[in-house]
Order: sequence, then C-alpha cells, then structure tokens
Amino acid sequence: MSIANKNNYGYITPNDFNLYAKQAQLDIFEDYFYQYNSWVVKQNARVSGSGYADILRGLVEVIDSFSETRGLTNTGINLFNLPEDYYLINKINLYPNIITSSTTTAAALNTLTDTNATFNNGSVLPGQIVYNSSLTSVSSGVSAYVISVDSATQLTLSANPFGTAATIGNGYVIATTAGIREIERVSQNKIFYLNSSHLTSPTTSYPAYVLGGATAGTFGNTLTVYPTTITISSGIVVSQYIRYPLDPNWTYSSLTGGEPVFDEGQADYQDFELPESDEPNIVNKILQYAGVSIREEQIVAFGQLQESEDNTQQN
Repeated sequence: MSIANKNNYGYITPNDFNLYAKQAQLDIFEDYFYQYNSWVVKQNARVSGSGYADILRGLVEVIDSFSETRGLTNTGINLFNLPEDYYLINKINLYPNIITSSTTTAAALNTLTDTNATFNNGSVLPGQIVYNSSLTSVSSGVSAYVISVDSATQLTLSANPFGTAATIGNGYVIATTAGIREIERVSQNKIFYLNSSHLTSPTTSYPAYVLGGATAGTFGNTLTVYPTTITISSGIVVSQYIRYPLDPNWTYSSLTGGEPVFDEGQADYQDFELPESDEPNIVNKILQYAGVSIREEQIVAFGQLQESEDNTQQN
C-alpha cells in the first residue's frame, strides 16, 4: 500500500490484495522446483557450495515443509481419489495388514472411541495407522497414528482423522506398519502390457498404479491401483505428496466511512506459508499485479526490477 499509493495512483482493496497475494505465493512456490532442478545440475557439476552456502539444502527444507501424508479415499473398486490440494505425488504406499475396522461410537478430538472394540487385546499398538473410511465424511481418507491404547474402547491419536467437528458414526480402519509396500507408478500404456501377461501383471506384493481412470460420479484427480483386488477391504493406500500452499487471506474489520482495519482474529484469516526470506519476492510480485490493475507502469517496472535483482543474487 505504501508503494502503490505513494502518489495517489490508486487504492488496493482487500479482495484485490488477496487475489494478488494468492497468485504471488503460487508463482514463488512453483519456482522452488525450477530452482531445485537448477541447483541439482550445479551440484552435479561441482559448482555449488556447502555448509551455509548449500542452497539446495535450503530449498529441500522449504519444499518438505509442504509434505503431507494422507490415506486415499476408495470408491469401492480399485479407484482412489487423490487429495484436492496435491501438487506433486512423491510416493504411494500400501498397508496390506489390517488389524481391525468398525465405526466410532463417540466423538472427540485426537481420539478414537468404539464401545464395541477391544483395543487392549494386544493387536492394536502405538505407531499403527488409523484411516477414516467414511465416504460421506468431509475428512474421508484422512489418517493418523496411534499414540496410546487408553482402554479397550479408546485410542489416543497423533491427529484428528475425523475432522475438527468430529461426529459419531465414522468408519475407520486400523492397519499395522509392518509389511508396507510401495506402489509403483506406471504409464497407461505400460499397464496394458503388464496386465496382458500372468508373469508381469501386478500383484499385492508388487502393486502398481496409473494416474487417471475417473468414471462418472467421481471427482478430482484419481489413481487406479492394480491388481484390481486392492480396495479398502484389502489394505490402506496412503500417499506422501507435496501440497499447494494455503491461500493467504487478509481479514479486516469494516469501519463505517473509514478504511478496513487488519483483524487476524477472524476465523478465515490465513497468513502466507512461505518462509520470511521470501517476503521481498512476495512484495515485488504483488506490486506487479497491482500496477497492472491500476495501470501504473512505474509500479510494474519497480516490482520487475526488484524481482530481477533478487533472482540475480540467488543465481
């Protein structure tokens, strides 16, 4: 605001700012992967630094901060829905050894309660994965790990797989971490030839998946797992992926006849998820979008110049 409105060129509304902020964050986020590739090439050519000058290490740490592990929602066949916020799939694993499955009978955060269960019989142990198998739940597919077995009917979990507004009647599946198998990604063309032979077709010991395969009634991005016998009844399919950053949202209190006042106490407030070292880049990119909006070439040029100088320093 200080730069864009310095000479009364124009005023950026909170809604416009949020749009520019979202796009600026996405631009910088996607650039991490191009920088990562560039620094890998430099490292292989032995022209990168080490220690505090190890730029590649810093990029890896930033990208890893967006890493998520989540069970995939099964549609009842060997088709699984990918999380809506996924940007890049890193690994897909199969947890084939299911300990138990049933339905919750009470609701509490970071807790699984089932009055019909016998969790303390020695089969359920800390470290095992708990998966929300309810197709109708907004948290369907979300997973957590067992922290402790509190009683025959209650477990304490590492997170809340049943949503912040946990409800009674969520289906769940508990699987052991023993015997985890990585599901190999293959192309649509390759899976056709693999399935054409009994010698090469995927098995539960050596499963495979292809992206796509959505049918009418399914939503978003999907993956199809082979063999076709792999469904929620035969194991939990868990993805480790890089997610998109959350959309920043500058919230405010409206004042009659005055300017909006920043209010981070509102429920929909969301800060940038990028590290503070990227603040100059964020400002420069927002200025470019704001300059185009208010048709002020000097602001656009200023943002582009600052961004160019920052990129020169990074390279």
